[in-house]
Amino acid sequence: MTVSPPAPLLRLAHHFQSMPPVAALGLHVDGCDGRTLRLSAPLALHVNDKGCAFGGSLASLMTLAGWGLLTLRLEDAGFDAEVYVAESQIRYRAPLYDDLRVEAALVDEAAWPGFVDTLRARGRARIEIAARALCADGTLATESIARFAALRRTPAAE
Repeated sequence: MTVSPPAPLLRLAHHFQSMPPVAALGLHVDGCDGRTLRLSAPLALHVNDKGCAFGGSLASLMTLAGWGLLTLRLEDAGFDAEVYVAESQIRYRAPLYDDLRVEAALVDEAAWPGFVDTLRARGRARIEIAARALCADGTLATESIARFAALRRTPAAE
């Protein structure tokens, strides 16, 4: 039996595919448990001259995972908001010779209520999201911390 992804994940995947640079990544939305978004892409589309994953591809997937996570969480909270990456720091820990698997989660889950309150009151807010890329054996290949900004387009549903 095949289980279809929930509608929010389908919308996110469709949105990613609507952007030509993102579509070229061969990105796949693997799932989201409400706190962690998982994305993947085939290594064959991201190989560098060393035979491992290109650093720019890893940075892109981690940024997209953070953006996607915040977009999904805002939608779930009833917000119509634009999400932007404001700044990020990336550390490359080990070469990745496997398909790219990235996951993103809030740096501090306890910051979410304050973020929502600020967005509701001011129409804009920022929050930090951590992302990481793992090798097939679970070894950490790359990690990032990024600050994302959300700008409310319409009032939140109460």
